[in-house]
Amino acid sequence: MSERKVLTKYYPPDFDPSKITRARRPRGSTPPGPKVQTVRLMAPFSMKCISCGEYIYKGRKFNARKETTDEKYYSISIFRFYIRCTRCSGEITFKTDPKNMDYTCERGAKRNFEIWRQDTGDEKETDEERLDRLEREEEEKSAMEELEAKVVDAKQEMAIADALDEIRTRNARNERAVGGKEVGDVVKEQIDEERRRLEREDEEVARRAFMTETGEKVRRIGEAEGEDVEGVGEGKRKNDADLMPPPPVPTFKRAMKKKKDLGAALGIKKKPTLV
Repeated sequence: MSERKVLTKYYPPDFDPSKITRARRPRGSTPPGPKVQTVRLMAPFSMKCISCGEYIYKGRKFNARKETTDEKYYSISIFRFYIRCTRCSGEITFKTDPKNMDYTCERGAKRNFEIWRQDTGDEKETDEERLDRLEREEEEKSAMEELEAKVVDAKQEMAIADALDEIRTRNARNERAVGGKEVGDVVKEQIDEERRRLEREDEEVARRAFMTETGEKVRRIGEAEGEDVEGVGEGKRKNDADLMPPPPVPTFKRAMKKKKDLGAALGIKKKPTLV
């Protein structure tokens, strides 16, 4: 393989540069015929190929040819796309539909049925039909408003009835108060009376627990012994105080420690003095 980037190229002997022609177009002009370009797109709807019966699902990617047609919808250009079937390579074409914001299948395939798409048809709505439709919508709207107003009124009536029942109950409770007193005072007196009754019952139970069968009060052991030996204990405490010696008088004189004889521990014997 020869080099791609070379300084000189080979020219045959019979080469004539004057025979080379070049078509030039004015600047800004477009080539004749429809404008076609290759684009990458996804199938905008699910379809079935007429030639082989292959199903092509929505969203499948294709290398398509995009063609700008002469048709327009309110100055919006309509484009046509050419794709190939993935099984039989049959040509399928579809174009844009700006009016219904959708796509229209032209040839090569059949669009699958979609339940949410409505068949509007080619007939246009007349002025009378439009007026009738607006009147029906207005009537439905007014009916809904009336129903909402009825619901609000029913809720208000229920709230008023509940408030009246509460007022009647409170008034009846006040009328049942004893001696013209307020309900709060009567309830407070009842609570105090109940507390006093419980206290009396507790005292009676405690009194019965500390009494014998004959009705005498049970005394503690410490109290009985203290009453019996009170005089004897005082005399004994006086005799003990007389027998105890008085405490020694404290002195603050420094005591001298006796020195230890370390010589006897080391085996040194001292000679006795002659004097």
